[in-house]
Amino acid sequence: MGIYLNPGNKGFEQAIRSKIYVDKTELIACTNELLNTEERFVCVSRPRRFGKSMALKMLAAYYGRGYDSRELFAGLKIEKNPFFEENLNQYDVIYLNMQQFLIETKPGAVTDYLEREVVEELGREYGGTLGGRDWGLAAALRRIYVETGKQFVFLIDEWDCVMRERQESEDMQKQYLDFLRNLLKDQDFVALAYMTGILPVKKYGKHSALNMFWEYSMTDQGFFEEYTGFTENEVKVLCKWFDMDFDQTSSWYDGYQLTRFPHVYNPKSIVEAMRRRKFLNYWTSTETYEALKPYIDMDFDGLRADIVKMLGGGRVKVNTLTFQNDMRNFEVKDDVLTLLIHLGYLGYDSEKEEVFIPNKEIVREFENAMSVGGWSEVMKVLKASERFLEDTLRCDGEKVAEGLDMAHMEVASILTYNDENSLGCAIGLAYYSARKDYKMVRELPAGRGFADVVFLPLPFSDKPALVVELKYDKSADTAIKQIKERRYTKALEGYAGEILLVGVNYDKDNKNKPHSCVIEKVKI
Repeated sequence: MGIYLNPGNKGFEQAIRSKIYVDKTELIACTNELLNTEERFVCVSRPRRFGKSMALKMLAAYYGRGYDSRELFAGLKIEKNPFFEENLNQYDVIYLNMQQFLIETKPGAVTDYLEREVVEELGREYGGTLGGRDWGLAAALRRIYVETGKQFVFLIDEWDCVMRERQESEDMQKQYLDFLRNLLKDQDFVALAYMTGILPVKKYGKHSALNMFWEYSMTDQGFFEEYTGFTENEVKVLCKWFDMDFDQTSSWYDGYQLTRFPHVYNPKSIVEAMRRRKFLNYWTSTETYEALKPYIDMDFDGLRADIVKMLGGGRVKVNTLTFQNDMRNFEVKDDVLTLLIHLGYLGYDSEKEEVFIPNKEIVREFENAMSVGGWSEVMKVLKASERFLEDTLRCDGEKVAEGLDMAHMEVASILTYNDENSLGCAIGLAYYSARKDYKMVRELPAGRGFADVVFLPLPFSDKPALVVELKYDKSADTAIKQIKERRYTKALEGYAGEILLVGVNYDKDNKNKPHSCVIEKVKI
């Protein structure tokens, strides 16, 4: 057992003996299918603390030679797989944590240091094959394969740390990518290469230096979806075990959307919330708001307006294909939004190609980043939102209209009103503080149509539900009439209690008092 060559199963043993362990061992069935195929090069990118290193420790325990991991997998899901025994502890594993190499050596010498360290371990295991010659890593592995027939499983953690932490050094990045290409591409000794990071494979122009890799990122996790964070069912089980309210848990930490799993949770946040039995910002606390602020402050046309729309509960169209998969080269605002998807600050709907702020934890991080400066007009609206909700609950339509006038005046330079959708974003901002007691839903299917905005009270809240209908250049009474005629309250089936019907109109020609509001109370 070595540091890099067959590092053992201790890491996985510690994971399964932890107080909270969610069984993701069926990932092994996926990687077994890829062994010695054209698809054996896999790059799985996810945000920080989304279980990337945990997966690598599990794969090292399963594939690595020189130790027996059968007991560790006893009772876990993969044990029931008919091919479980076939590859168990059958391969030489090379485990590389690129962050370690980056920290331990001086700039420009990362790959040289890596080669020396790994070749030294190979020499202890295969001294007779390698002899006394001074080998490069790729050459040494080729000789071992030719002489012994042994193949290797490569597990590479933090593969992209050079792109993230040496953003200014393109020469170093290119040298690093060329090293990986030479080490892995078209090499028969590679049975599987599974590398993880936050960013997908770096692009240079139209091509990638590592074009043999199949990429699975936060814009498309493919068949690795189930192993990306915690699923809704897994979180429900944990909430039951720890007697935690599931709806509150969802409000705080749900929101990452994949194709087959539309509700994906950050493992770090869930584990901390369960252990501490308290809802707080856990994932974002591992990195300061300063990590987010430079990107939302970038001066790309329309970026600030998009951020405001998303803060108001809206979604924004995005083209993820122009992103160069680094943290420095941005050509358009879509590149910035795509980076925020990969960093975990935005959720992504791949079918609609839209981004959004996923949950309460991330909303607070945006608020923290904006509070430091440059977003004073938005912060005024957010701080006034508590009073805005109180006026609504008192059914004071006049005050609500005044509050919307103020909100519009503050953000008019950023968010332009031109239809009911942009008005809906402003409503979302005005009701910002309501999210601690409500779940806000835009365009909720209801009766004979879609309710513009619905605020569903969370189970612990004693507040009434809100059904908000928006009109542009019509009247607030027309909005109320539409709620009733199209029976939008049907969207709250199963809810018992008071409902406030809120009709809002924006009159673009009325410069002094553009908003009007009517509020009516009904009961189910």
